[in-house]
Amino acid sequence: MPKQRSQPFAFQPGRKLANKYEVEELLGRGWEGEVYRVRELTTGLQRAAKFYYPERNPGDKAITYYAQKLDKLRRCDIMIPYLTHDAIQFRRQTVRFLVSELVEGQVLTEFLRQQPRRRLTPFEGLHFLYALARGMEQVHQQKDYHGDLHSGNIIISRHGIGFRLKLIDIYRWHGPTSENISEDVYDMVRLFYEAIGGRAEYSKQRPEIKSICRGMRRDLIRRKFRTAGQLRAYLENMEWQGP
Repeated sequence: MPKQRSQPFAFQPGRKLANKYEVEELLGRGWEGEVYRVRELTTGLQRAAKFYYPERNPGDKAITYYAQKLDKLRRCDIMIPYLTHDAIQFRRQTVRFLVSELVEGQVLTEFLRQQPRRRLTPFEGLHFLYALARGMEQVHQQKDYHGDLHSGNIIISRHGIGFRLKLIDIYRWHGPTSENISEDVYDMVRLFYEAIGGRAEYSKQRPEIKSICRGMRRDLIRRKFRTAGQLRAYLENMEWQGP
């Protein structure tokens, strides 16, 4: 039986929350809750606030896990810094929320829609994959993993010829294992594959690109790249054959 969808909060711009924040804009909505850009009333600073649907946060387990994981990974540049948490009363229920730094950029899904032909060039794609591999390498060095890498939970912005990335919405049901870490790597390659055009463009790609994607066979990718660090090192040392 499919899980029932939660009723949206749908906070409107200008709404005051906990006498501390003012809603400015909805940034995204997921299974666990909604993320808004808010402004601190005392300082005028903009923040991001993730509000958890009460039924997705029984006993505050979800918000506690997320806060603890962000704190554990606070030195990983690709993660969004956690600041504090708070609560409001809404529809006769307590709604908990986390407050984080506001990250400039776009969700990868929307970013790709705005690119020529709705995809990155192979060279741009390699810069994207390299930024993702470098960021996730720090997470894997902490013996941890993300577990839910997809184009809807990556914030991206251009930085010179490369990209800056931030990750949101960490999967929270299982502890870190080598299998989880390896699956992160597969997801990173899949994101690269999709960003440069996916199946429609794959036959046209250079051998160097195909040596990374490996036909999107999970077993071949995971055999070649067990961790983000291995993928990062491969990208740093790869060579192009011909023009």
